[in-house]
Amino acid sequence: MTTALRDLISNPNTAELELIARYGMQPEDPRRERLFEAFAQIGLPTRRMEAWKWTDFKAALSALDRPASQSASDPLASEEALCFRFSPDGFEYPKDLPEGINLFVKPEPQALGSAEDVPLGALAAALAGSKTRPGTLMIEVTAADLPRLHFAFSGEGEASFARVTIVVRPGAELTVSESYLGGAGFLSSVFEYSLQGDAKVSRTVYQRGAEMETMAATALVQLEGESEYTQTSLAFGAKLARLETRLVHKEAGAKATMNAAYLVGKGLHADITTHVRHGARSCVTRQMTKGAVLDGGTGVFQGKFHVPRTAGQYTDADMQHKALLLEEGAVVFAKPELEIYADDVECAHGNTCGALDANQLFYMRQRGIPERTARALLTEAFIAEAVETAGDLKDILRHVASNWLAQS
Repeated sequence: MTTALRDLISNPNTAELELIARYGMQPEDPRRERLFEAFAQIGLPTRRMEAWKWTDFKAALSALDRPASQSASDPLASEEALCFRFSPDGFEYPKDLPEGINLFVKPEPQALGSAEDVPLGALAAALAGSKTRPGTLMIEVTAADLPRLHFAFSGEGEASFARVTIVVRPGAELTVSESYLGGAGFLSSVFEYSLQGDAKVSRTVYQRGAEMETMAATALVQLEGESEYTQTSLAFGAKLARLETRLVHKEAGAKATMNAAYLVGKGLHADITTHVRHGARSCVTRQMTKGAVLDGGTGVFQGKFHVPRTAGQYTDADMQHKALLLEEGAVVFAKPELEIYADDVECAHGNTCGALDANQLFYMRQRGIPERTARALLTEAFIAEAVETAGDLKDILRHVASNWLAQS
């Protein structure tokens, strides 16, 4: 089977051969085979693929090597949260969970819908699991007023893979956070969120990596009737870092808010990619992404709203992306898209890229504020709107962003 899968990948590089070898060491399972085949038909994504043309993993990931960098500190971890910690070598989770949270640690993989659309998500699902880590971590939420669930990915190693499935039952509510802290040469995770009728989820994602690390965090979200999903992301990039969310409105009345901010320094790359399908009537989506990039950094935004002809009637959707090029040599690629077939909708999108306002900067310097401080304050104010949806965690995100700007 390994030889057949190897033949599926065109001109495999060393990293792809090592991934095939890791698959060969996993227990045989038809579901695992199906998942890895979905990845192998594509291989590591390259710039020749439209959805990945600015985030070429095959070029960046030549081999699975342990980086010299260490994991970053985790600003979202706290004593009040229930922490699940993943590393290349193991997995830790709280043994005592409150009523309303049911945990199932599955050693075997589970089927993944639309695996071909998310090749690195399919790879994560296929390679997750070992003697010390679950093949699939499944969580059922049946109540409200629960502690925050926090998932942390860190630790030094060549590669790390994880899969988490969360089902939120009707009327239940959940606050969840994810921290991707680097340390591994290649990290790939896939989260699945299923919100049933009237359920609510608030998700916050924090990502930080170094110049020798690549990572991809894939989220698949399904919303049923009258459910509400709020997502806030803050990314600082890595050699390549991609936060991808694919969301489907399955029943009428669902609402989604998807905000993100990226702050990217020299030698780093941050990719925010989203795809929203309005597969039911009278659903609402709001999306705001803001970024700031320094010389030698690269920011990527790709967003798409797909509205089918019949199912998507009465859609209300708005997508906005705004970026600051803080220095000469900063690079931002942006591609907001609307694919609309229904005729009774309210959909809009916008995209702007520019520099800090020279008049505002002059005004602040005239009042005795040093230029570096003034630039940091203006940039922090610019991205603040994008993290306001993080609830109790918004002040932490703003503080982390402020520290980065002060040191840049």
